[in-house]
Amino acid sequence: MEDLNKTDFDEKAATWDEDPRRVRLANDVADAIIREMKPTRDMDALDYGCGSGLVTLRLQPLVKSITGMDSSRAMLEVIQGKVKKQGLKNVRTQFVDFEKGGKAEGKFHLVVSSMTLHHVHEPAGLFKQLYDLLLPGGYLGIADLDKEDGSFHDDNTGVLHFGFERAYLKGLLEKTGLRELRDTTAATVVKENEGKERREFPVFLIIGRK
Repeated sequence: MEDLNKTDFDEKAATWDEDPRRVRLANDVADAIIREMKPTRDMDALDYGCGSGLVTLRLQPLVKSITGMDSSRAMLEVIQGKVKKQGLKNVRTQFVDFEKGGKAEGKFHLVVSSMTLHHVHEPAGLFKQLYDLLLPGGYLGIADLDKEDGSFHDDNTGVLHFGFERAYLKGLLEKTGLRELRDTTAATVVKENEGKERREFPVFLIIGRK
């Protein structure tokens, strides 16, 4: 049965990169990942919920390989088009929908996921899936919104969580088995409501090690 509360990312894929705020946020998160997680050329990396590949392709030059994984085939087609156009040899894609029982392939030194968690019914379940994809000593980085009142998105269809308390997620990640947990503010998104009200929405990056 179709989930009527699920965002249709296939429909949005072709125009995803046309929103400058979306591109800016992806670049800010990628900068934070590079600064805090320090990807290196001997790492195999995974970007879960990669969308059109904005974060994926920022990390690509810094790692041995990177896999863009998503549950939207249209989004994966967008990133595949970019990879082909740029002649990149170290980028792969995987279609996986964990919430429908999908299974991922591969093991990774570095796993990241940006602005995906608020679309996931059970964060603890996703963390277990991502933890299992990590090699021993590998790092997981999760970026998403701090707890907010539901006003970040213009349309809350498919938004299952209005941000998160960092301490809560760190507790879930610790129960999953991650250690050396820490968090930082990766970005701050500024939005104006009809030009009248200026709101700031912090985006965290939580990092843990297997």
